[in-house]
Amino acid sequence: MSTQSFYDIKAAVVRGKGKPFALENARIRAPKEGEVLVKIVATGMCHTDMIVRDQYYPVPLPAVLGHEGAGVVTTIGPLVKELQVGDHVVLTYGYCSHCGHCGTGHAAYCDEFYPRNFSGADQHGDTAITDAEGQALHDHFFAQSSFATYALSLESNAVKVPVDAPLELLGPLGCGIQTGAGAVINSLQVIPGSSFASFGAGAVGLSAVLAARVAGATTIIAVDVVPSRLALAKELGATHVINSKEQDPVAVIREITAGGANYALESTGIPAVLRQGIDSLGPLGAIGVVGAPALGTEAKFDVNELLLGGKTIRGIVEGDSTPKQFIPQLVKLYQQGRFPFDKLVKFYPFEQINQAAADSEKGITLKPIVMIGEM
Repeated sequence: MSTQSFYDIKAAVVRGKGKPFALENARIRAPKEGEVLVKIVATGMCHTDMIVRDQYYPVPLPAVLGHEGAGVVTTIGPLVKELQVGDHVVLTYGYCSHCGHCGTGHAAYCDEFYPRNFSGADQHGDTAITDAEGQALHDHFFAQSSFATYALSLESNAVKVPVDAPLELLGPLGCGIQTGAGAVINSLQVIPGSSFASFGAGAVGLSAVLAARVAGATTIIAVDVVPSRLALAKELGATHVINSKEQDPVAVIREITAGGANYALESTGIPAVLRQGIDSLGPLGAIGVVGAPALGTEAKFDVNELLLGGKTIRGIVEGDSTPKQFIPQLVKLYQQGRFPFDKLVKFYPFEQINQAAADSEKGITLKPIVMIGEM
């Protein structure tokens, strides 16, 4: 613990709808109660960072975003029980730990999920970061706001990882990679010998492809419109790829699987693609939905096709994972060479955070990781 009250930091601040990230000098308060202060080494950039920047989700601005942080614990609050200064951690989403869903291992559906991750403040409604003029900045984005040199997190959403794992790589396990892999392993529970189709071959969709291979699926299909992504999908374990600009994915999947896929995942957030995913399922098939369109977006499907086929449509948040268990499992799989998610990433210096965002939006980079500090 430290008697220091505030720490000088550099943070990427979004000051208005659609405005670029601006690197600014700021201050962050010391941790209290069950909090830890983490020196951020690197933070993954996720689609959610951009849709909040552009206000598809109404997080108050100005704000410090970033929610796939990885770093080293530097200071701990008085109620911290397990973490210690020097621990390497991956920061993940916030949850209350005491509601019914948290108590049954479904923290991603916490009763307080939205205020703890999207309100722009902590669980008490307070902010922790001020700008150079002393004005409060909205923070605690996904209970971390890790587009900064230091971030506050609760001990509950700071996941200890081995010191021999490459910390600069691990941040995306806290959200995007966890979402794709967890959707396959935890939510859909893909089984050996089954067929799986990923609609979208971005970072989340390709993480699902990797997880389907780990789970033992023997027919793994990736659907996208970008040839380079489909080529990477083949490299990562897809047995078939479909360019939906050139072929009807529903017809092709039904042919490949002799009637329809056992499982599918929709990660694009496009309603028409979700319909394709539902239609591509075979009897008793299940599709997970992780793509996040603007609030209020509606989709349609054939009710009788759903009913008579016994199909399941499942919304999935954060891969329905218990992060303190699932993230270390993914790290072990990576270290064993069975989950090579490093092939999805590209590193950018902190000063190029806007280039990272632009490259992600253009599809040039699947998963940007912004390098923020040294260990």
